[in-house]
Amino acid sequence: MKKRLFWLLLVVLLASLPLGTVYGGNRVPLHQNSARQDGEGEVSIIAWAGYIERGETDPNYDWVTDFEAATGCSVKVKVAATSDEMVALMNEGGFDLVTASGDASLRLVAGKRVQEIDISRIPSWDTVDDRLKEAPWHFVDGKHYGVPYQWGANVLMYNTDVFSEAPTSWDVVFEEMDLPDGDSNAGRVEAYDGPIYIADAALYLMAHNPDLGITDPYALDRDQFNAALDLLRQQHELIFRYWHDVVIQMDDFTNEGVVASSSWPYQVNLLKGAGEPIDSVIPEEGATGWADTTMMAADAPHPNCAYLWLEHSLNPKLQGDLASWFGSVPSVPAACEGNDLLGADGCTINGFDTFDQIHFWKTPTEDCGDDRGAVCVPYYEWVTNYIGILGGR
Repeated sequence: MKKRLFWLLLVVLLASLPLGTVYGGNRVPLHQNSARQDGEGEVSIIAWAGYIERGETDPNYDWVTDFEAATGCSVKVKVAATSDEMVALMNEGGFDLVTASGDASLRLVAGKRVQEIDISRIPSWDTVDDRLKEAPWHFVDGKHYGVPYQWGANVLMYNTDVFSEAPTSWDVVFEEMDLPDGDSNAGRVEAYDGPIYIADAALYLMAHNPDLGITDPYALDRDQFNAALDLLRQQHELIFRYWHDVVIQMDDFTNEGVVASSSWPYQVNLLKGAGEPIDSVIPEEGATGWADTTMMAADAPHPNCAYLWLEHSLNPKLQGDLASWFGSVPSVPAACEGNDLLGADGCTINGFDTFDQIHFWKTPTEDCGDDRGAVCVPYYEWVTNYIGILGGR
């Protein structure tokens, strides 16, 4: 089993490198409404791990090969581990598209790093979930700055040999305690290596310290913010590693004794598929989450190929296959029907009906967005303070 997992992780690692034009796998045909345009021969995409697959990790999951054959646009991918890395890469330039989460998208819009999308060039736009078409993380001042891709929750991944029943609370990663196997959780839990994780601490405090008055984990006044930092400093004593690399986190669960952590359904699916004793849950406090949007760089070098990809990204089969692969929810509801890989109940299992229960990532600003008359802590302070948390300060 360890040998099989080793090769699985190796393939995932190789898949995270920039891709050329490799063919094979179960292909996703281009949407029949795709408008053929003259492409420039290439499209370069910054993406989360697992978001752009060509069948190299599993031949059943390939939504690149036929796109390349039909359009002549070679797909090149740069995998990013955090939203901050995505913003930094977009600032460097040279990329066409980015699958940005809500804690990056508005920064990219404000920084003029992405351009308005002409939805008339995307024939399948009308198939997008109405809950996403004008979502505030990409629809700004009446303009569309991207095409919704996938969405979902940040889950609590746990080892089923240690937890015979699913944990009911995030306390297993925030509070020191003995776990069901009788051993302490110290040194056996992980947390996400990104400033936006402060919101996870704030969400936990919403339930366990209501006197703080937190109503939005991304809009924290000074007292609320300091309370979240105190919780994270407490958690620091328990942490084995702050993770951002999906391959390393999976190895930590299989070889390093880690038994509980915030994670993405992607890692859960890969580990379960490899036969590892892994499962996940959304605890009673709820969860933060991500709604990702494919956005086009302001100076995209290959805009025609980029528009072809934006249309292709809404292909119902691609959407369903990706939801099955990543454990996410499609931005095209039609993808929930008749997809062999996702299954009849796949969208329900992945959380299609939990949209209003997820606190989606967004960039914190001084504007609290309410009438309390307070000034909230802006994102740059989240960054500097989280660096201190990682360093034990």
